[in-house]
Amino acid sequence: MSREPFWRRKTLEQMTVAEWESLCDGCGLCCLVRFEDEETGEVIPTRVHCKLFDADVCRCKDYPNRKQYVPDCIKLTPHNIEALEWMPRSCAYRRLHEGRDLADWHPLISGDPGSVHRAGISVRGQTVSEEALADPEDALDFAAWDLVIERGDD
Repeated sequence: MSREPFWRRKTLEQMTVAEWESLCDGCGLCCLVRFEDEETGEVIPTRVHCKLFDADVCRCKDYPNRKQYVPDCIKLTPHNIEALEWMPRSCAYRRLHEGRDLADWHPLISGDPGSVHRAGISVRGQTVSEEALADPEDALDFAAWDLVIERGDD
């Protein structure tokens, strides 16, 4: 049996559901509200999180049933990741799709789920819930262009 970790031996398509899910580092970046400019197609990131996002642990409060409460929540798959250009460059799914390895701070490398927070990759303590806004468009007041750059090592 190979000592090489599964993410180096397998393509994203070959991974089991458990392996796929373990790639999530818990940064919370994909749970933030984004707007797409209809004219330019540019995606505007914000520091406003989905109503199901638990800002303390940086995870969805009801991941298995999220589509029931947030119908437009995007289910990330090996087949749609290329089309999701708004995914953060630090995201493990994107990194592996682009042929890069996991970062040193990733919990699968560090063995510690808190490493993503200590490395400053996660949005823990940096967001506001969409439920706190009077109008969904108010999220644009929390535009966060710094979130589109690589967070952590490349």
